[in-house]
Amino acid sequence: MALLALLAAACASTSRKVAPPLLDGEATPPGFPSSVRIINDTRRAFEARAPQILAQVHAAAGNGPINILALSGGGVGGAFGAGALVGWTRMGNCPEFQIVTGVSAGALIAPFAFLGAAWDEQLIDIFSGARTRSLLQPHWMSALFRASVYRGKPLLDLVDHYVTDDVLKAVARESAKGRLLLVATTDLDKEQTVIWNLGVIAAQGGENARRLFRDVIVASASIPGLFPPVMMRVAQSGVLFDEMHVDGGTTAALFIAPELASLLPVGSNLLDGANVYIIVNGQFGAGNETTPLRTIPILKRSVTASLQSSSLAAVEIALSLAQRNGMQLRVTEIPNDYPYLGPLDVQPSRMRTLFDFGVRCARQGQLWATPIELLDRVELARRTPVGMEPECPGPNSPSRSNGDHDR
Repeated sequence: MALLALLAAACASTSRKVAPPLLDGEATPPGFPSSVRIINDTRRAFEARAPQILAQVHAAAGNGPINILALSGGGVGGAFGAGALVGWTRMGNCPEFQIVTGVSAGALIAPFAFLGAAWDEQLIDIFSGARTRSLLQPHWMSALFRASVYRGKPLLDLVDHYVTDDVLKAVARESAKGRLLLVATTDLDKEQTVIWNLGVIAAQGGENARRLFRDVIVASASIPGLFPPVMMRVAQSGVLFDEMHVDGGTTAALFIAPELASLLPVGSNLLDGANVYIIVNGQFGAGNETTPLRTIPILKRSVTASLQSSSLAAVEIALSLAQRNGMQLRVTEIPNDYPYLGPLDVQPSRMRTLFDFGVRCARQGQLWATPIELLDRVELARRTPVGMEPECPGPNSPSRSNGDHDR
């Protein structure tokens, strides 16, 4: 009887409408304009709007260069990125970003990074550890019959608590100035990245907008198999469909290039001379350790390995773009010599320590490095003896041999 009950629950939890057909035309959440998101099928329409969008972004920057912040995935590694931003704003030299992009954990950080220092308390509250204590609630025996190992409600409740009407109103105000807040999910049915314009959602206002704003962030942070996917109801030609959306990091660890750059018209100079800051909420490499022969440890280790390799590749692509467009590119990450236990380590004290580490590195002016500096340190950090005090990502740490290198 117990097995039958589990099977019945599984059937109930997997009911969904079919996905939109792969035909010309545009499926969008009911009541929202097509500009709410960008996918392969809508890039031609995006290019038609691009001149107006580019003009608005440039106007938002005034006479200065465009400032872009890209926030990667990384699970609880987002505590580092949140701490880095809080420490940076406390230093008083954090710029206003005209474009903020977020993936996975970076998607949860992105709205508050977009809104600025006045919203730092939300970042402190989210990533200091207390509210994520019960985030990982396994299904146990019924996990084999469900869409995920862990329950989705704790993550939904966490995001729902912070996506308030006040957040939407503030995002709408800033977006009206021409600034862009973009978050990526993965449409698992089409196996492609979907870039959502949260500013367009926020401008719509009302409870439906708040829920879509929330659901996009939840979907972006929902690691496939570990957390349940988010079903997005969309309409196409008057017919309702369901799309299955999961972690944006499945297809894009972070996005500046090629995703963002490829959306721009040929000859566009939006990114020329821009200041680009990438926060990698993880490590570029990991130490050697024995993985237990159990499902959850294997899944956790696999997620960590995937994040590391995809983040490294994304930074290398961004570096190539920066070199072609005269962009000033700076990167930060959790250093390889930091005792980081992976993206699913929700132990509050370790999250708080990682958050405080990010704050300290920013306040000491040791947060940012060039991609070359970070990439060159990957092999060196792997040979760092266990137990040494972790050094900040920036090259100005006193014990680094390149301590006086220009950032």
